[in-house]
Formats: sequence, C-alpha cells, structure tokens
Amino acid sequence: MNQIALPFAWPAGENERDFIVTDANRLAVRHLEHRSLWPVMACVLIGPRKSGRSLLGRIFAAKAAATLIDNAERHDEEALFHAWNAAQASHVPLLMIAESTPAAWGIRLPDLRSRLLATPTVAIEEPDDELAARLIEKLLIARGLFPAPEVLRYLSPRIERSYLAIHRTVEAMDELSLERRQRITVPVARDVLAGLGTNDLD
Repeated sequence: MNQIALPFAWPAGENERDFIVTDANRLAVRHLEHRSLWPVMACVLIGPRKSGRSLLGRIFAAKAAATLIDNAERHDEEALFHAWNAAQASHVPLLMIAESTPAAWGIRLPDLRSRLLATPTVAIEEPDDELAARLIEKLLIARGLFPAPEVLRYLSPRIERSYLAIHRTVEAMDELSLERRQRITVPVARDVLAGLGTNDLD
C-alpha cells in the first residue's frame, strides 16, 4: 500500500498519513504550502463533503499556527469580518473552509463580501482514478477489511466519482460482508454496486 504523507516541508504529524495527495487535490496542497505568496493573509478552501477538506485544514492550521474556521459559509458574518481583519493585522494566516465559493454564500455584510471576494479560493476536486482507488483501499482497511488487488481493480473503474459515493459503497460492502460472513470478494463488490444502482461495465 502506497501511503500517504503530505509532500510538505513540514514535520510529520499524526493525521498527515490520513490525507491522500493526488491530482484531485494537489493544487490545494501546494497553495497552502506556499502561503507566503498569498496576496492577503487569508484563503478559502472549498471541496465536496468527505473530500478531506477539514482534515487538510487542520493539518495546515497545526503546521502554520493558522486560524481555522470550518463551515465558514454558516459562520457569523461579523465574527468572520473581524477574523479576516485580525489576520491581516497579526500576519497570522486565516483559513476558511466551505463547500462553495464566497460568491455563493449570500453574504449580507458589504465589507465582508468585498474582502472575501479579494481572498484567494482553492478547491479540492472530485476524486480522480488514483484517489478513488486509494481511498477505497484506505476506508476498507480502516474497517478491518483487506481487499485483494482484484477487488480494487474491479471497483475502481465502476464506482461513481464522488467522495460520498465511495463512502457509501465501502459502508455497503462492510455490511454485506458481515451479513454473509465472508471476506470482500469481486462477487460481493458486484452485488453492492448492483444494489446501489451502479452500472456494471461487463
């Protein structure tokens, strides 16, 4: 298994091994790594649910001594405004994590809106083939299931390319494996995909 340390010049941390870096998130990782190049002392990190955006944010906050605001689109606007200003004054980076760009937040406070629209936004994309395969393997192993290579080869081209779908598939495989009292096999994976309505390629 080819795991998974962030390619930062930062000391290894406990949670870094849980974050898989591929082309789907490499630009986000590099942007956080090079915070000295940010035009303002703040950044918005967006990504789909279950994409690892909060984990990446926590790793960054721990290594860069940054302020972290998760679910920023639901955060109090006055508090967000003051946090943004404080980051500029103190030169302590502020990382805001959200599911969408600030333009979609419906911000009512004009001064906050103008600041956030001037703040760089970096995105984690839906999983590519490499990330999908490695994430399936990682999630199965975390549940005590050790899939054979042929199971991963079967799943990788067939599973829906979204983090939520990958999590749902792994959970369903775990449940079916327990129900049948058997290890994860290609027939188990095939039955799970059929139950989830995923088209087979065969």
